[in-house]
Amino acid sequence: MKVLVADGVSKKAVDILDKEFDVVVKEKLPAEELLSIIAEFDGIIVRSASKITKKVIDKAEKLKVIGRAGVGTDNIDISAATDRGIIVLNAPEGNTIAATEHTMAMMLSMSRMIPIANETVQKGEWNRKKYVGVELRGKTLGVIGLGRIGSGVAKRAMSFDMKIIAYDPYLNEDRAHALGVTIGSLDDVIKNADFITVHMPLTPQTKNMLNKDNICKMKKGVRLINCARGGIINEQDLADAVKAGQVAGAAIDVFTSEPLAADNPLRNIPNIVLTPHLGASTVEAQIGVAIDASHGVAAALKGEPVSTAVNMAPVSAETMGKIRPYLTLAERLGCTAQSLSDGPIQSLTIRYNGNIADIDTKMISIAVIKGMLNPILQTAVNYVNAPSIAKQRNIKIEEIKNKDVKNFANLITVTVRTPEGEQSVQGTLFGTDGRIVTINQHRVDVDPHARILICPHINRPGMIGQVGSVLGKYNVNISGMQVGKTAIAGTSMMVLTIDNDITQNIIDEVLKIDGIFDAKLVNFYTV
Repeated sequence: MKVLVADGVSKKAVDILDKEFDVVVKEKLPAEELLSIIAEFDGIIVRSASKITKKVIDKAEKLKVIGRAGVGTDNIDISAATDRGIIVLNAPEGNTIAATEHTMAMMLSMSRMIPIANETVQKGEWNRKKYVGVELRGKTLGVIGLGRIGSGVAKRAMSFDMKIIAYDPYLNEDRAHALGVTIGSLDDVIKNADFITVHMPLTPQTKNMLNKDNICKMKKGVRLINCARGGIINEQDLADAVKAGQVAGAAIDVFTSEPLAADNPLRNIPNIVLTPHLGASTVEAQIGVAIDASHGVAAALKGEPVSTAVNMAPVSAETMGKIRPYLTLAERLGCTAQSLSDGPIQSLTIRYNGNIADIDTKMISIAVIKGMLNPILQTAVNYVNAPSIAKQRNIKIEEIKNKDVKNFANLITVTVRTPEGEQSVQGTLFGTDGRIVTINQHRVDVDPHARILICPHINRPGMIGQVGSVLGKYNVNISGMQVGKTAIAGTSMMVLTIDNDITQNIIDEVLKIDGIFDAKLVNFYTV
């Protein structure tokens, strides 16, 4: 088999593949050349320069696997690859240590004012009294998000004799205890930490999570670190807080717009350390992601399991034909159930009723888990790693099959349980189109749209209009609306499919409407 290695991927990857495959190396690969040669290859490894578009995939007659030497896969059309049965894999763990260590380096550099001290000494100055830092020992580190990187930072901070308080709404007590950290609410972290580091994905819920309102609640003299995603900390609010002395310092590696604009508010503030997105930029990380990608490509070409596939594990064409229509529906049912839940997830039950109970539903169940976990983790969840991530978080997964049916020929019921209670959603196929048909016993008929706002409310005139008025005030377009009833007298559930992002302040305004019991946003997009 023939493998194309492009974009200056480390020679270590070539050495691994060269033992079993015919490897062609192209350091620089213009789009026109890629289109002209891709039909020859069974596998390809790229970094971020080469764009594996649908046009490329359509010409890739022999292609079986696309490997990305790195985490992000924005340069690969995953949907087109999946439709062709091509495995897409990345190297999610190759830069974990690099990002973890960079976070620690940023924390230390900021606390001891190393960058500005170096700059002034290089200029011939000697300002020992001016650059007096603070120790990490005895301080409280607030970690927002306890995935692989957040957990790694917490572990290393403990060796500095720091106390760790963490916020991760989807981490249960058992996992927290195993990590040796104290779990608290976001407010607990904000109010009690001397240092705060964020390790969350950027979603509509986490965007501007640390804004002026939350910064005002922090200890005077707090220090903030962001090596995760630009936009989690509001840049203007952070700059203002540092200038005002509320925040003693900040260390930022990621930004809302990169490269950093000349007029970015974080520039030219002495107590803010800025680096140009260096979290994964180590020699070891670059080699690591190349090696991981090459092992994955080799496994895929030999028909072996691929642990880092971002679309799905290999399945037979016959099985794929049966389950394909259910995958998107299942993923969105999982996301919907999670979005309705409060607190750490303890268990997930997936029930199949009807003829669907006779087929291999393993991949469908993984799609549910993937949909449940993806919105809450910084690390991308895929069809291969979803079960192991759920296991790491001590989430019990149960699958139940029963051919008995009532209203639908096939029905998937997804139930998520937390200490606060359980949330249940049901879905089915109308032809090949997935529909959500029940939300917590409220009968609905909802397209699993990219964004859904769910509002249980008292059943009286004017409720829909009031919610619509709030959304209209903020130019949020409603593309569809359903009201589901239940056996409980006087209660209904409003389900709005919407076309624009909704920020937390809009949801808060909806919650203030008399008669609205709750408002939950289900968002299948990340930003």
